[in-house]
Amino acid sequence: MNLLRRLLDRLSLYLPLILMGFLALGSWWLVRSMPERVSPDKSKPLRQEPDYRLHQFWVKSFDSTGRMTREVGGDTARHYPAVDEMHIDNVRIFAESEKGVKIRAQALSGVATGDGERVTLMGQALVVREADAQSPRTELHGERLLALTQQERLLSSDPVRITRDRDVFTAQTLNFNSQTGEFLLEGRVRGLLAAKP
Repeated sequence: MNLLRRLLDRLSLYLPLILMGFLALGSWWLVRSMPERVSPDKSKPLRQEPDYRLHQFWVKSFDSTGRMTREVGGDTARHYPAVDEMHIDNVRIFAESEKGVKIRAQALSGVATGDGERVTLMGQALVVREADAQSPRTELHGERLLALTQQERLLSSDPVRITRDRDVFTAQTLNFNSQTGEFLLEGRVRGLLAAKP
């Protein structure tokens, strides 16, 4: 009887291990017998029509400290998954750089890439860089302006008008660095410099 008791005690020590082995074997068999998951068809074209729409919206972006860095709004927005673009009617944008440079923009329509790196403003586009310690208030007017958000640049291959404090410039093309406040104007460039009071 004592021998049988010791044998049962030893068996009870290994019973959880044996049971876990059977469960692992059963799980392995179950996984092998399941059909493979259906993978998405890569040859299937993406939708050409919008997959979602927004009306009277504002989207805000924040940095790691909780400071708002960008705010984009508009009357209507449509997302096109085939090109990963957001088309916005009556677009309005507010952005503030790490150095505190504040920029406001608006246009009749805009197109933003899915990653937010490129924003194209079209139709009566206006961009205003608020005055700071380095430069005065600056306004940029044009029919088509391209904003590169990560580089903090504004480009245009169409004619533009720039009002910097009381000075006014016109040019055929524009490359504006909002970090430094520097402009590269090309084509037919004209300027009207106001006299200092």
